[in-house]
Amino acid sequence: MQRYHKPTETFESVRSTIQPIAMSALVPMSLEEQQIPDMRGTLSRSGSSSRDVGEGQNPEPPSPSSGRGIKKRRESGSEEEQSALVSFEESSSSSLTADPPPHPSSSPPSQPQCCPSAPGSSVARCCHGGAKMAALAYNLGKREINQHFSVRNAKALALAAVLLLSVCHAVSWGFFRGEGTCEYLISSGRFLGENVWQPYSCMMHKYKSSEAKSCFAEQHVTFVGDSRIRQLFYAFVKILTPQYKEEGNKHENIYFEDKAAMLKIDFLWHPEVNNSMKQAFQSLSENDISKSTMVIAGAATWSIKINNGSRESLAQYKVNMTAVAPVLENLAEVSQVYWFLQDPVYEPLLSESRKMITNDRIDAYNDIAAGILNGTTRKSQSKVNIFSVSRLISEEIISKSFDGLHLPEPSKDISAMVLMNAFCNKIVNPIDGSCCQPTPSLTIIQKLAACFFIFAMIAFVLIIVQRNKHRRNKQCNDIESGEEKKPATATPAASSLENLLFSLSKLGLIMAYFYFCDRANLFMKENKFYTHSSFFIPIIYILVLGLFYNENTKEAKLLNREQTDEWKGWMQLVILIYHISGASSFLPVYMHVRVLVAAYLFQTGYGHFSYFWLKGDFGIYRISQVVFRLNFLVVVLCIVMDRPYQFYYFVPLVTFWFMFIYATMAFWPQILQKTANANSLWNVGLILKLSSALLCIVFLSYSQGAFENLFSLWPLSKLFELNGNVYEWWFRWKLDRFAVFHGMLFAFIYLLLQKHQMLFEGKTEALFSTKVSSVLLFFSVVSFFTYSIWASSCKNKSECNEMHPSISVVQILSFVLIRNIPGYARSVYSSFFAWFGKISLELFICQYHIWLAADTKGILVLIPGNPMLNIIVSTFIFVCVAHEISHITNDLAQIALPKDRSALAKRLLCIAGFFCLLLILSALQNT
Repeated sequence: MQRYHKPTETFESVRSTIQPIAMSALVPMSLEEQQIPDMRGTLSRSGSSSRDVGEGQNPEPPSPSSGRGIKKRRESGSEEEQSALVSFEESSSSSLTADPPPHPSSSPPSQPQCCPSAPGSSVARCCHGGAKMAALAYNLGKREINQHFSVRNAKALALAAVLLLSVCHAVSWGFFRGEGTCEYLISSGRFLGENVWQPYSCMMHKYKSSEAKSCFAEQHVTFVGDSRIRQLFYAFVKILTPQYKEEGNKHENIYFEDKAAMLKIDFLWHPEVNNSMKQAFQSLSENDISKSTMVIAGAATWSIKINNGSRESLAQYKVNMTAVAPVLENLAEVSQVYWFLQDPVYEPLLSESRKMITNDRIDAYNDIAAGILNGTTRKSQSKVNIFSVSRLISEEIISKSFDGLHLPEPSKDISAMVLMNAFCNKIVNPIDGSCCQPTPSLTIIQKLAACFFIFAMIAFVLIIVQRNKHRRNKQCNDIESGEEKKPATATPAASSLENLLFSLSKLGLIMAYFYFCDRANLFMKENKFYTHSSFFIPIIYILVLGLFYNENTKEAKLLNREQTDEWKGWMQLVILIYHISGASSFLPVYMHVRVLVAAYLFQTGYGHFSYFWLKGDFGIYRISQVVFRLNFLVVVLCIVMDRPYQFYYFVPLVTFWFMFIYATMAFWPQILQKTANANSLWNVGLILKLSSALLCIVFLSYSQGAFENLFSLWPLSKLFELNGNVYEWWFRWKLDRFAVFHGMLFAFIYLLLQKHQMLFEGKTEALFSTKVSSVLLFFSVVSFFTYSIWASSCKNKSECNEMHPSISVVQILSFVLIRNIPGYARSVYSSFFAWFGKISLELFICQYHIWLAADTKGILVLIPGNPMLNIIVSTFIFVCVAHEISHITNDLAQIALPKDRSALAKRLLCIAGFFCLLLILSALQNT
């Protein structure tokens, strides 16, 4: 077991090592006082610098001018070269450690034994030597830090944070908030931007007319109060019927009815809390023919005005509220009752006849109403809801009022939408409206999944306990028999069953975190709100970080493994920022992100084509490994989170295109590199196969009916349907339909050029001749920015989407050439981006539930009240979880899919049986 030092000991050891080195660089010394050789010897024994290790691991490749060596290297098709041409779905996970551990055989560079005797030269050389030692000290300190801040420690810290936050939220807010968020919806919140309201702890849905009518069908809503309540009545009706015009006399009752939806909405003019209002409430509670399902009431400003703000009127208001309260309680037993506290006024705009309506007097009236309705004598089951959030809304925008008293348009519209959410969310269940929604009940499949993971955890614990017990008994028997103690041997490797149960146990805990984040309402959620700064500032941050962490590549080949990992990494980070910032509402950003998705598919075509072309491995093991690694996490999430397979659209898309590439390359005639080497006419045959594949794509893209009929067949419909149809799958497939073909074609042209030695892939030389490289670079830069200008000037999303499949390849190829034509650009890569690229698929899928929320419609809030700290903590946990899932997927793939054909066939039959069982349970669940 790895032993970890205490933090204080680690800090002291680092400081004691670095301090004398730093002092040697800063304090002038005479020749007699210098001990540079001894110090450097100490450093070399401690470990070499990362630069030395990097140079040892990345030797310079043979020069292209060496002819025979290059030809032999290019034609050999060695396994190391070919392995760099696999697609991004198979990237293995890596460590968080910035520098690799030193190689045992590495030695420090030779150093001078002393400084020269000449005074000027002495000072210069001593400073230079001090700078080198400072660099060595920095690398030593960095390695020491990396040794203790490893992936394992980061994950342990993330686990501790999850446990602590879960306990805090469960204790502070209740384990399952559910409808408890209604209290926060109507009492607190803040503005995210202009006229964009964010309730505290939950997400507010913006209802459309059709949704609102569906919610209030056969319902009766009543508004009772003064002119401000009348304003709210109009705003509420306009959500249901946007074309409704404000008609009728101001100081009388107003009635609205939608006969098609069989709903009625009434406004009863009662500007004062008096006996007249009390009788109105009594009639509403006693009317059995047309009971109101929701009642909204409020009044006070009229009393202040007609009584000139006297203290007597305030006392009378208290008496009247005390008399009205029991009637409201009785009404609350059969209806949802909301009492609106009075919104503030903008005193500078009040007319002379309203000058007595001050905010201080309004606060006094609100205190009386809230105190009486929330008093200790009130019945908890028939509580009248105090609607106080409108006061917070009006405080921000009451200055826009036309007379200082009546509410501006945004204020009453937001209040009306809050009412819609309070009543309708539990009925309509919108994805992006978590306020007032109860926790969904567990399905049969979810319950079985929970039992399965619990069983795996119990079995793993029993195996560990049994193994330790057996080991202790064996030691006791050895001591009793008087046998000499044998030398300690290495701990025996864990069995496959133990590894399987351990991986499933970890996966079960992670899935519990997923469920609590996005289904159980344990943590808060907030709506997205796009601003240019929320998108572009994080982009600049990650760009600086990515440029700071750069290293040499192992080889300078076009699109080498490190470079493709880097490419996937920065694209994935941009997509994550795009999702969390809500940048899809800004069309230029949307169009550029669409190119990034197309680039992922381009890499899929490039990588899988290269693999099949070079290796010709069409075995079932290869297919099983790729499909398993792509789909494992999504299948588990479909079970645990109760979501259809098509919901995680990118995985079905990539899986489909992998099978498309496989079919294109595997079906007769199989044309591979070795057959094309024997006869160049086979290259023409491959072009014909690719052309046939392109024709199939074109046919399906222009025949929506044939496409939908094909994918609506059972059992394909279970994989590709969303909300009962395959339109979403059609839209996603059509949007990037040519990207994979472009990747395959590019890979074929590249490998053909490489075979005929028309490329120069040395670390310091351009990919083509100087003239050709200059011309291609110029056109690539022009094409790259031309596409960006076009995308930035795009005005209509549907029209731009129609053009995107055909022209996205322009920017992709431009980027590839800009990144690969210069030799110095091919020979370096960003290790920061590459690290994220190796877990890009897991990052993309995990963001749905543990970084974003409400199935990507909102943002997960682990730490309320501090958005910056919340995003830091949630991102840290999210990345650690994605990295761990990547490891679990790799481990389970090795266990579940053996290379032996007979064993693999049995496992695949078991997997097929599992999916048949899922289909049966799903059918039973939906009946």
